[in-house]
Amino acid sequence: MHIWQGDITTLAFDAIVNAANSSLLGGGGVDGAIHRAAGPQLRQYCANLGGCPTGEARITPGFRLPARHVLHTVGPVWRGGSHGEPGLLAACFRACLALANQHQLNTIAFPAISCGIYGYPPELAAPIAVEESLTALACRDKLQITLVAFDTEMVEHFATALSGRRGAQGQKR
Repeated sequence: MHIWQGDITTLAFDAIVNAANSSLLGGGGVDGAIHRAAGPQLRQYCANLGGCPTGEARITPGFRLPARHVLHTVGPVWRGGSHGEPGLLAACFRACLALANQHQLNTIAFPAISCGIYGYPPELAAPIAVEESLTALACRDKLQITLVAFDTEMVEHFATALSGRRGAQGQKR
């Protein structure tokens, strides 16, 4: 697993993950950037998918992106943490990773799902991203996961979660 700071739309991976809204028709943040970089064909393709509920994922071609596919997932809107947000966020990762497995995608990049306009606290989202990624990596040899942060603050949250997880694994031995 890797942590990388930069623009997810520039990665030539098997798949990048889009932190989408339920319509899948584009929006702000990562979603808007992916739609702009992929071109109008992505919106046209997504219009035929019928949307996507929170915690699920859909796959599309990457169109003009360097990535071959886009995995669209709808993260939870943060409402204080007592409305199932952690489980829904974990479900986003699991749904994307299930699609990656089904379509034999080996390199996948995740943004900080729900940490933008949806208001999920990054320090609470990062451990979920790390845990779900490490669980998937333990089950598939060829899988490579990159957690993509747009800013240094998110890099730090991912790194802290990863070092904490590795430290906890070391203590269990």
